[in-house]
Amino acid sequence: MRRSSNGGIPGRPAEPSPLTPSGSPWPIGTSTTVQWITDGTVPDGTIATAIPPLFPAYATINEPDDDSPVDIRDQERAVVDRLAEHGTTQWWLGYLDTGAHDVVFADAGRVSMYWEWSYVLVQAGPDQALTWRGILPDLIFPLDRSWLFSMLWDDEWTCVGGPTTLIDSLACDPVINARPVRVREDPTPPGHVSI
Repeated sequence: MRRSSNGGIPGRPAEPSPLTPSGSPWPIGTSTTVQWITDGTVPDGTIATAIPPLFPAYATINEPDDDSPVDIRDQERAVVDRLAEHGTTQWWLGYLDTGAHDVVFADAGRVSMYWEWSYVLVQAGPDQALTWRGILPDLIFPLDRSWLFSMLWDDEWTCVGGPTTLIDSLACDPVINARPVRVREDPTPPGHVSI
């Protein structure tokens, strides 16, 4: 779900509060938080490049193209709704520091993932995933690690791994535009080119 540097969505959201509703700071993730991902991914051109092969099912999600009647905001809301139905709604939100996209908490510590890419990880939930920067985070997973949503910097689609019920619900929702893939299959959606 690659978007322009300002998210491609009008009306930039207000800066998030550095404090949770209870008044404590939002928890910031460390390399230990994502160790299971960094240990489990393999840059082999399959979905395992982005998602550890630990899940029963996998899918890719394409952003709506210019001719689609689906609005990106509707798609992102539908994705978050489906994700929230599986596992805990306490999530880790990961913001890739590309220099072009907002990482939400600019002064937060970074973790290194994939090809030494720098992410800010914040423990929050579905509402924050949808509102903090106006576009979804680049990485999302619940505290129970029952699924993983990850968009790699150089791809034009998002990879998801999780329970079969989650992948089925994503694939059955016409707003989401998800396509199930097998774990060792090239996840590149039809009409796209893997870089």
